[in-house]
Amino acid sequence: MKKIILVLALLFTVSTVFTSCREKKETPGEKIEEAVEDTGEALEDAADDVEDAVDDVVDEVEH
Repeated sequence: MKKIILVLALLFTVSTVFTSCREKKETPGEKIEEAVEDTGEALEDAADDVEDAVDDVVDEVEH
């Protein structure tokens, strides 16, 4: 659980840094679309991390 929170915090920080450094002008619709895509990617990454953590726990329990 702690790993998941740390991964999400890291993803949020990285996305904030790269988003704030951009200087191209976007319409509000484009900004929303990009935010939704970034959130979806972050959720997929978090789901992968959760799956890996569950697999690790299952392996530890089996051994």
